[in-house]
Amino acid sequence: MKLSLEAARPLASLNTFGIAVQAERFAVLHSRDQLPDLIEQCRVHGGAFFLGGGSNILLTRDLPGLTVKVDLRGMEIDRSAADAIRVTVASGENWHASVMSLLEQGVPGLENLALIPGTVGAAPIQNIGAYGLEVSERIESVEVLDWQAGTVEQLDAQACQFAYRESVFKRNPGRWLVLSVTFRLPHPQQWHASVAYRELADELQRLLDAPAATATPQQVADAVIAIRSRKLPDPRQIGNAGSFFKNPVVSSHERRALLESHPDLVNYPQPDGSYKLAAGWLIDRCGWKGRQIGTAGVHANQALVLVNRGGASGADIMALAQAIQSDVHDRFGVTLEPEPVFL
Repeated sequence: MKLSLEAARPLASLNTFGIAVQAERFAVLHSRDQLPDLIEQCRVHGGAFFLGGGSNILLTRDLPGLTVKVDLRGMEIDRSAADAIRVTVASGENWHASVMSLLEQGVPGLENLALIPGTVGAAPIQNIGAYGLEVSERIESVEVLDWQAGTVEQLDAQACQFAYRESVFKRNPGRWLVLSVTFRLPHPQQWHASVAYRELADELQRLLDAPAATATPQQVADAVIAIRSRKLPDPRQIGNAGSFFKNPVVSSHERRALLESHPDLVNYPQPDGSYKLAAGWLIDRCGWKGRQIGTAGVHANQALVLVNRGGASGADIMALAQAIQSDVHDRFGVTLEPEPVFL
């Protein structure tokens, strides 16, 4: 089955920043039957850039060669094992819609990650996380097309080399194409609410007027959605890629030094003895929340979110990000690392 190629395809509607660039050649991967032709087209064009939901990229230029929108669909739920429910989801499925569909079908475990933009295929690449949960904690394996070998393989969680907002896929761009992800999720009777994250626990307490630990999976999802909706702008209304910077991690020595000059420093202990800092707090203390340079700005409700207020280019967003990085480093001696991939 052949891919349908399109020339000079505008990409503004396919990236959540709404950056107006175009792809030299463009195709949509709808079916696994198209994989042989995809491999051939990648050979002809010298490779390809793959788009999911376009929610974790910053496009700074027109894309040469071949760009492929991954639109593989499907979900399979296996309840046969006593230890867990195994769910396999195709990489082109919308992440949030998949989380909510599973809850509707009585499958909990991903509710803390509700309303994260993007596709299922992007989740392991970025190792998405929120409100006390990283997706790597729920992934059993990732099915990939290995471009080097030309074969379809299953990589278990260990082979994915997950770390904070990191994976083997992110460290080796172009090596693999994610086809599907298999999650290992708890049976409802084995599920316990993951509410260690203080903001989530407080929201549930307010909504339920009861201890957060008594919440149902749907109530946890509702609380996460409420928090995210208050703090983060809808990409359909204002262009953004969610949290733009990773929360930096510092040593205990670096933390002590920072606390001497900034006693109100927001920080969280990590299992390895290091400390994670709140990047949004650092940016806010540098006075960037709500500011803008031209039509590129910082969201008024969440300093971690950079926004396109209309007509900003990728270069405009990148210049704003660099100015923020410079200010944070000058004031705190901390280097902020962007989450999106720059192209």
